[in-house]
Amino acid sequence: MSPFNLDGKHVAITGASSGFGHHFAGVLAGAGAAVSLGARRVEKVQARADEITASGGKALGAALDVTDKASAEKFFAAAEAALGPVDVLINNAGIEAGAKTYMMIDEDDWHSVIDTNLKSAWLMSKLYTERVVANKLSGGNIINVSSITDTRTIKGQFPYAVSKGGLTRMTEVLALEAPRYGIRVNALAPGYILTDVSRVLLESEMAPEFMKGIPLRRFGEFEDLDGPLLLLASDASAYMNGSVVVVDGGHICASL
Repeated sequence: MSPFNLDGKHVAITGASSGFGHHFAGVLAGAGAAVSLGARRVEKVQARADEITASGGKALGAALDVTDKASAEKFFAAAEAALGPVDVLINNAGIEAGAKTYMMIDEDDWHSVIDTNLKSAWLMSKLYTERVVANKLSGGNIINVSSITDTRTIKGQFPYAVSKGGLTRMTEVLALEAPRYGIRVNALAPGYILTDVSRVLLESEMAPEFMKGIPLRRFGEFEDLDGPLLLLASDASAYMNGSVVVVDGGHICASL
């Protein structure tokens, strides 16, 4: 059996209504995992769950506000009731404040981005750990979706870059503390990937010049994350803990 096989695994994904989370759901289900998809846009995650189920997979779409403890608890309860204990948690939920500097954002921008991108990862990880202990699981796995902006920043990415820097450090600290509960923690750090949001920049007149900073001379596609995702979610990474897997075409190397 392939070490990347996820048969019998139950993976919960936050922020799964679009973007990375929407794509990850299909990749993980294709590898054999049952997937629970959470987001505030319930109709979106339910539609994605229906697609996966129609293709022969096992999936649940459920309401989830990652900034609200009660909502997160209900999500885990629904996931367990439908598909059994969660083996892998992917903290993918994230938002941006737009192209703003620290002088341009207001308190609402700050709280919204930090709560969604950073606080939620701690909250979901804490609640997940409690479920691992309560269900007496032999182990667990947390994957945080960070970004190369945790170290490679440009002007106008505040407070997004701040939240991702914190998320990478959170991954490292959790990797020290979570193993006592049998849980390992790693992060996936994408570079500039073509998404509905990023296309405004990555397909603009500035794109060719911007691309020069990437040694592979292209922007990433969702599919470029599939292998690294399956590595971290599966037993193929059983001895990985505290790692940040960068997928950026060499962009960080070029900025050193």
